[in-house]
Amino acid sequence: MTLTKPTFPAPDHDHDRCSADGILHAEQVCKARAQKFTPIRRQVLQALLSSHRPLGAYEVIDELAKSMPRPAPITVYRALDFLMENGLVHRIESRNAFLACAHDHDATSMVAFLICERCGSVGEIPAAPVAQSLNAAARASGFAPKLSVVEITGTCAHCQKAA
Repeated sequence: MTLTKPTFPAPDHDHDRCSADGILHAEQVCKARAQKFTPIRRQVLQALLSSHRPLGAYEVIDELAKSMPRPAPITVYRALDFLMENGLVHRIESRNAFLACAHDHDATSMVAFLICERCGSVGEIPAAPVAQSLNAAARASGFAPKLSVVEITGTCAHCQKAA
């Protein structure tokens, strides 16, 4: 995973540029993988890119309903599945919500999510060494690990400065 963006963007960053970069990244990933970046997939990703906070599926539907006829939940869930399979969206398990990802990593890369309890923003950091240790410990006990999710709650640097 290449961290070309800060873990938590500054509150006054150019969010329109940030969203445009996320869409461009998705277009490039889909083109490289010969995947179709359909209008609904683009719209779902754009809804998630509207902030740096995770959104539940029905929050995505509400966001989309502001600019188009309200999509069926199954349509949004299918788009979310596609976006997750291609590493463009992560599921935040503890929030049952989804987060857009414009980092350059594949869907199997292990990341840790840093969840700010004050502003609700979520950052991600590489966590391969942690995953390797957890998976080795699980295998040593006879368990066959499939998925590891690391979520750390706390306070981001921006909120700490504002306090």
